[in-house]
Amino acid sequence: MNKDIVAAKKKVIDTVAEAFKNAQSVSIVEYRGLTVNEIEILRKDLKKENAELKVFKNTLVEKAAEELGYNQLKEILEGPNALVFSHTDAVTGPRIVSKFAKAHENLIIKGGIVEGKAVTDKEMKVIATLPGKEGLLSMLLSCLQSPVRGFACAVKAIADKEEQVA
Repeated sequence: MNKDIVAAKKKVIDTVAEAFKNAQSVSIVEYRGLTVNEIEILRKDLKKENAELKVFKNTLVEKAAEELGYNQLKEILEGPNALVFSHTDAVTGPRIVSKFAKAHENLIIKGGIVEGKAVTDKEMKVIATLPGKEGLLSMLLSCLQSPVRGFACAVKAIADKEEQVA
């Protein structure tokens, strides 16, 4: 095999491996049957949320996955696959892909990697239902505010009661 071809393939493998390391999550989806227009719509939706869809040769993705110890991915890397990289949080890409898959039956979620762990298609669909980073922060703040608000309401009720007595 030509040395230039081997070097080019090694560069792609390194690129994929680096993308796996840097992403919060990677969703592997099969896009067989989607039109170019539908794929472009998905790419735009992902880009708005700081995620991206990329297509690589399965054999090169397998080698990158093996380098990082994700041997489980080998069995799902058959057919026309795309990788969805989520850069902001682990939920964004799976959530967008899951929503898109509900509207387009040809898009199939096959599994992926979430925060360094290989996950199945079922686990990926569960992750898609979780709130994102901002939603979780909102829930946390609500929990932190609740005791303070309860205390403030109790103090106000006591003060109102004392005003009525006086």
